This record gives sequence, C-alpha cells and structure tokens, in this order.
Amino acid sequence: LAAADPRVLALAAQVTESREQDVPLLLLKLKGILNRASLGCEESQKIKQDIYNYDLTKYCMLVLRQDHSRLRGGWATAAQLAEILSHCCVGLEVKEDPEEFYKKFLPSAIDNMLVLGRRLQARFIRAIKGEEKQDFLRWFQTVTDAICWLFGGHIQIAACVLQNDHFLQLLITDDVETAIIMMSVLHNILRVNSSVLLQVDEETLHSVLDELVYKLSSTTNPVIGNAATKLLLLVAKFCKQLVKLLTARYKGLKGLLSKEWTGKGFDRDLYQLLDLLDLEQSSGKGEMQRQHQAACIIQAMWRGFQTRKRLKKLPQAVTTLQRSFRAKREQELQHLKKQKEDEALKLQLQLQRQRAMRLFHEQQLALLEIIHASQVNKYMEEMEGKSALTIQRFWRGYRARRSFHQQRQSLKEYKAAVIIQRAACKFLEKRRRRRPLSPWKDPKGLTDEQRLALQQKVDDYIKLHPASQMSAEMSKELHMQAQEKLAHFLLRSRLDQRAAQRRETLLTQVNTDVELLMNAPGLAETTEKDLDVFMSRSIPVATKARQSHNTMLKYTCWPWWKKLGDEFVEDDVIPDDALNAELGTLFIGGRK
Repeated sequence: LAAADPRVLALAAQVTESREQDVPLLLLKLKGILNRASLGCEESQKIKQDIYNYDLTKYCMLVLRQDHSRLRGGWATAAQLAEILSHCCVGLEVKEDPEEFYKKFLPSAIDNMLVLGRRLQARFIRAIKGEEKQDFLRWFQTVTDAICWLFGGHIQIAACVLQNDHFLQLLITDDVETAIIMMSVLHNILRVNSSVLLQVDEETLHSVLDELVYKLSSTTNPVIGNAATKLLLLVAKFCKQLVKLLTARYKGLKGLLSKEWTGKGFDRDLYQLLDLLDLEQSSGKGEMQRQHQAACIIQAMWRGFQTRKRLKKLPQAVTTLQRSFRAKREQELQHLKKQKEDEALKLQLQLQRQRAMRLFHEQQLALLEIIHASQVNKYMEEMEGKSALTIQRFWRGYRARRSFHQQRQSLKEYKAAVIIQRAACKFLEKRRRRRPLSPWKDPKGLTDEQRLALQQKVDDYIKLHPASQMSAEMSKELHMQAQEKLAHFLLRSRLDQRAAQRRETLLTQVNTDVELLMNAPGLAETTEKDLDVFMSRSIPVATKARQSHNTMLKYTCWPWWKKLGDEFVEDDVIPDDALNAELGTLFIGGRK
C-alpha cells in the first residue's frame, strides 16, 4: 500500500485534537490540497481516497448540519465546505465496502446539503439589507452547484435528490431568485438522468409537476414562466408516458399556456410544448373538455396550497414537540432533584437526632460521674420531674392547637359578627349626626342660681389651693444657680466631646494601621513606595479622606427609594449607618 499524503495526515491530526468550533475552519484547508492536484489524475484520486479513509469527508458532512450562525466563519464557511465535500466525492472509487458509500454516505451528504440550502434560503428571504441578501444568495448558489456537481459525478443519486423532502420544500417557494435556482437544479437532474422521473414514486412525481403547473398559473414573471415551460418541455421530450400524464391530469394546461404565456419571449419552447400536448389530445374538444381544463387548474392550485400549508406547519409541529419534550424532561429532573434533596434532608435530620441523643447520653453519664452517690436518686427524681413537665407542656400545646383549629370556624364567625356590628354602629352614628335639631327645642342654658353656685365652687377651690408666691431675691438666686449648672454642663459636655473625638481618632488610626499591615506585601516584594506608606502619616489619612469623599458622593447619587425616611434630615448630614455600611470604622473629622 502507498503511504498516505502527509498533508492529509497532518490535517486529520489537527481536526482530531482541535475543539469543535475550530473544525470548520480547519477543514477549509482541504480546498488547497485538492487544488494542487490536477483533475482526473492518479494523484487526485489518491488524495481523495486518503481524505475519505481518514473520515475528513464525514467531518465535512456532519459540520454542514450545524447552525453556522454561532460558529466561526459563518455561512460562507458552510458553503465552501459543501463545495469541498462534492469535489471530494466526485471521482472517488471506494473499493472497501462500496455499499456503505453509495447507499448511506452519499444520501446523507445530499440530505445535509439540502438542509443547509433550506437554512440559507430562509435567511435570504428574511434578510433586509441588500448586501446581506446578496451574500446569502451567493452562498445558496454555491450549495446548489455543489449538489449538481455531486449527482453529476454519481448519476445514481439523482433519484435520491428528487425524492428528498427538503428538495421539494426548496422548490415550493414564492421567492423568484431561489425558485429559479431550484428549477435550474431540477433541469440539471433531468439532463443528467432523463428517466429519473420514472424511477421515483408517484407522489413525488405528482408533487413536482403540481408545483411547476402552479408556478405557471400563479405568476406573471416571464423568468419563472420560461424556466417552468422548459422543464415541462424536457419532461415531455424524454418520456411519452409523462405527456399522457400531463394531458390527463392537467386538462387546462394547454389553454393556460396559449393564453397567458404567448409573446413573453420564449415562444419557441412554448410552441414545442403545445405541439406535444396536441398530439396526445383528441380532435373533438367541447364543453366537457373546457370544464376539465378549469377543474385541472383549480386542482393544481388547491394541491399546491395544501402542500404549502402542510409544509409550513411542519416546523411548528416539530417546535411544539421539542418544547413539550424539554418541559417533561425538566420536570423529571426537578422531581429527581427534589427527591434527592428530601432524602438528604431526612438523612441529615436523622444524623442530627442521633448526634443529639449521643450528646445527651454523654452529658448524663458525665453528670452521674460528678454527682455523689447519695445524690443520684435525688437528681434522677428532678430529671423525671423536668421530663414530665416538658411532656405535659408539649401535650397542652398540642391540645390547644388542635382545639384552636377546631374552633377556627366559630372564631371566624365571631370576628365577622364583630365587623358587622362595628359597621352598623358607625352607620347609625353617622345617621344620628346628620339628623338636624328641631327648631322648637332651644339648647338649655345656665340659670342665675346655677351660675352663682358654680362661682362659689371656684372661689372655694382657690382658697383651698392658693398660688405659691416668690420674692425677687429668691428668683435671682434661683436664676444664678441655673446659670452655673448650665455652664458647668456645657463645659463638661465639651470636654467629653473632645475626649470622644480623640478616642475615635485613635481607633481609626489603629484600624488604618491594621488594614495597611494586612494588605502589605511580603518583605521580598517590598518597594520604596510601600516604605513611604508606613513612614508617612499623611498618605493613610489622604486615602481615608478620599474614601470618605467617595462615600458621600455615592450617597448623594442614591435613587429616591433608598433615601425614604431622610426627608427631614439636613442635606449636608449623611446617616451614620450608611457610612458604617460602606467604610466600617472610617472617621470623619469634626463629627461622631
């Protein structure tokens, strides 16, 4: 056996050892390896054989299935990998297990390329910017060219392309540019293998022909009409059975072509198709034939509509299925997690109970060892009494709670009755207050006798409780005593304030020194700047002052909901709890 190409070996090793997101960019090196070898020579076949043997083609095929919007290189890398995969497969002759290559690998490669084409088509339709649309259209063209190149080298997979569901979904589109590209792919399939339509099943054949007839009946774009007419002409030329199918299934096709598409620039192909359809039709055409033609057009449009509707619902159904599956899986995981937590909690509680019982027994044994033998019985009687009290207390609490739960309904009824009574009393009180006084009932006043009796009571009270009188000398003496006490209090409070400030200053200095020592580097890493920090007293003070200033700035920038309750505090005063929460033991000069 000949030795493998060293470039392929090196690339295979890099792909094996690299991360998943770096694999697509590494696989692009295959393009340079393939371009150096001349097309069709033995060296090219040998390189393709080595690439297939080292599973680099399988890597390319698997990468096409990924979402390249999140990978390095993006969709341009995916389009280039599709082109590289098609070039690696064309001209490759697999001698070992060829059945796997032709029946499994090539259909999988076609399926992945079509999936990539669908993603590019969807992003091209959704794109808004002109440059972005042109890029997606160019990459879509590259992928379709790779598909054409692949089934051009392996004719047997043309039927596989036509029967793939993704191909039909790509063909069924309202976008003009991508529809033209897909019809060109179908034209290449028919040109490579003219009998491919007879090899596919009847449903696929009818779906393709329905879509072509639908495009002729639903659009007025001459480019779409020209492409669809050429495809129908190619189908009619290659197989006469399909001409019979066209005339029998679409009875109004000839009238549609002659009325709607005459004089649109492709009359030559149009007339050839009409001549082929005329050969299969009978000479007598009456009212029944026109009805059949109208029914044919309606059926084609309805089938196209139904197919589009069914294909549009497929992604939604898949999304719903995935969502329900993920929800169920998440629910199961949550249930398992909760079950494990409950088991762990039970085990922990059991261990705690065992530990508490063991500790209790150890304490009892220790106390029994300490207590004298003559006091053991007395101690045991005290412990029994305490235990009985504890049991009784818990039993009474349990009985009271049970009784309370049983009487809850009656308590609710009692509270409801109280609320109703209170509301009724308030209503009656308001009603009584609003009732006007009768005009014929004047308020009663005091008579002369009652007024004299009340005045006599006031005089008697004043005689029994005479007011205290103080001389001017006593008032001055009392004033001087109050002034002396006030001065003494002010002097003492000032001294106490200075002492408290000094204590806070010393505590702040100690805390600053401790913080500097804790944050100081090792002796091997000490610099002159670190020595200046410990030798100079101004640097720590400046640092603390800067921190205090930053704290005050932060407090002034707080939102309104953090300052609720401080509406009546002065603007230049900051709550001590805010400063302590921010700086701990920071000292602000001039205040406590």
